[in-house]
Amino acid sequence: MKVFLQTFGCQMNLADSEEMFAHLHARGAQRALSPDEADVILVNTCTVREHAEHRAVSFLGRLAKWKQQKPGRRIIFAGCAAQRLGEGLKKEFPFLDLVSGAKKIDDFGRLLDASGLFPPQQETLPPQQEGLTGYVTIMRGCDFRCTYCIVPSVRGPVKCLPAQEILQQTAQKAAQGAKEIMLLGQTVNAYKDGDVSFADLLNRVSEVPGVERVRFMSPHPAYITPDFLAAVRHNPKIARHIHLPIQSGSTKVLQEMKRGYTRQMLLEKLAALQECGITVSTDIIVGFPTETEQDFEDTLTLVDKARFFAAYCFKYSPRQGTPAAQMPQLGQDVLEQRLDILLNKVRDLSALAYAQQVGTRQQVLMEEENKGRSSNNFWVKTAKNYKIGSIVDVEIARADGTLLFAKE
Repeated sequence: MKVFLQTFGCQMNLADSEEMFAHLHARGAQRALSPDEADVILVNTCTVREHAEHRAVSFLGRLAKWKQQKPGRRIIFAGCAAQRLGEGLKKEFPFLDLVSGAKKIDDFGRLLDASGLFPPQQETLPPQQEGLTGYVTIMRGCDFRCTYCIVPSVRGPVKCLPAQEILQQTAQKAAQGAKEIMLLGQTVNAYKDGDVSFADLLNRVSEVPGVERVRFMSPHPAYITPDFLAAVRHNPKIARHIHLPIQSGSTKVLQEMKRGYTRQMLLEKLAALQECGITVSTDIIVGFPTETEQDFEDTLTLVDKARFFAAYCFKYSPRQGTPAAQMPQLGQDVLEQRLDILLNKVRDLSALAYAQQVGTRQQVLMEEENKGRSSNNFWVKTAKNYKIGSIVDVEIARADGTLLFAKE
């Protein structure tokens, strides 16, 4: 049995796909490199934005022909869109074999057994770690109720995994060649297991033999705490980069989004991160239903102050079942205009951030023989070839677009 994984969405979805594949692997499955050679296709989905859900459902529709081509083929539709759309998918797509929502990932093995479509679990080794980055989920769900976001309804409330289980997964991935560990959660820095805080967990993960660097996503600004900042200052294995979604720079809009912080709080958190030498990237939504021209200007001025080295900028997308979807919506022309202005500003700031790296020394984890990522998440090309997985100390000679070049 060969399984092809088709994953839509974020790194957490990638980790969820790997976790589900582990259950299939325990039932004798191997990884397929393409749908043509697969007996099973696992579609793991995202529903954060309507476009992401449409892509997944459209992909599912195209699998009808794939399934007809060979008897015994199976299709599993999983993840956030599966949670939202539910078993009704089987009426629209009768060729679909199994629906497994995001809240059911811990029960995925039992779902496979109950379906009667797959062999029973066997005694097998876990799947091999692929690549230098090992993804480890440390918590699921979200306790925030942001008015634009559907994630809490499809992933449920926060559930933190035991620290010991996380360390065991980390050790397994490191033993199989992972040099970098990416800790994952919807509000990852809210992690708590008894007296183990997120800062404690970062330090413990970094101590696992073979781990050279620790990253995480997606954090929430409310949990940028003094103990987290202290951990970063004193532990060089914690990456000097954080992807911190801010969503808006307007206190009024942030309150209407129910984000749990103000513009001033954001500025204070960002200043504290920069004092620790951390580069920051972010997510920003333009055109939230109540966003005025002044609110948008507040976002632009905050972006100027923060000098993000990268930002993922999105037009507001109403999600059925969220409070913001019931509000009067702004016109698409307004959203397009504001997005264009923001993207141009972000491009200029990104170019400046890359230029400012010239002359600095960087610790680069080599992901190719002559290319890797620095601790602060810049791609660096080296003049010499190095062993993949090694960390090299280089001086940056020049910047070109979104790539840094090390001195020869």
